[in-house]
Amino acid sequence: MTTVDPDAGTLLARGELTVRGRIREASNAALYCTVTHEGREAACVYKPVEGERPLWDFPDGTLAGREVAAYEVSEATGWGLVPPTVLRDGPYGEGMCQLWIDTAPGAELLALVDGEEPEPGWKAIGLAEVGPGRTALLVHADDERLRRLAVLDAVINNADRKGGHLLPTADGRLYGIDHGVTFNAENKLRTLLWGWAGEPLPQEALGVLERLRDALSATGPLTEVLTPLITRAEIDATRARVETLLSTGVHPQPGTEWPAIPWPPV
Repeated sequence: MTTVDPDAGTLLARGELTVRGRIREASNAALYCTVTHEGREAACVYKPVEGERPLWDFPDGTLAGREVAAYEVSEATGWGLVPPTVLRDGPYGEGMCQLWIDTAPGAELLALVDGEEPEPGWKAIGLAEVGPGRTALLVHADDERLRRLAVLDAVINNADRKGGHLLPTADGRLYGIDHGVTFNAENKLRTLLWGWAGEPLPQEALGVLERLRDALSATGPLTEVLTPLITRAEIDATRARVETLLSTGVHPQPGTEWPAIPWPPV
């Protein structure tokens, strides 16, 4: 599916879920499924809480809720960067259920290039070892869709923005997936999208951040939606990150206390 059905959330939440296979490259249990409801059917990914691998820096059994929280924040931005995602019961218990997105072949968002400076239309991430005594420059596209995703990642404190989590579609949209390690109250931002680090945020992004700040107030609508999904401390930290982005007016810089780029990067 490429163009997202506006009622996809209802289909995901209420439909009958049938497991068709397992996505083996996923670090946690991720099942490829179909969901059917009132004559409609769609492919989706179901990640049961019971299949979550324990992590030292995230409480057990919370990754599914974080995935849904990332979707809710994405929707609040108006950018629609995360596929429809719900928390529901399934064949293996409660878990995250997310609409499957078909990607467009040949869409180039990341590359390894020779030299120390990127070509026009690209942003440098950093040097990568590609063989004995040889390095190449890792770059990402200077793409408005990626830039919006970089802002979203800074808001939700995404600790794992890899290249394989970027899904460009045939209709020109871009989705980000795999948001289980987000919303930590401590700084965990780890991403490939550092090309705009230190640059002024676009005016559009500043407007979105102002709306998020209001929606994340103590009685704000986004706070209400997030409360069952993440802790109050994590909601407060999210609002603090939004306020920091607004006060500095720039894309964040990589931190020094945490690896800035995920590994493997794709």
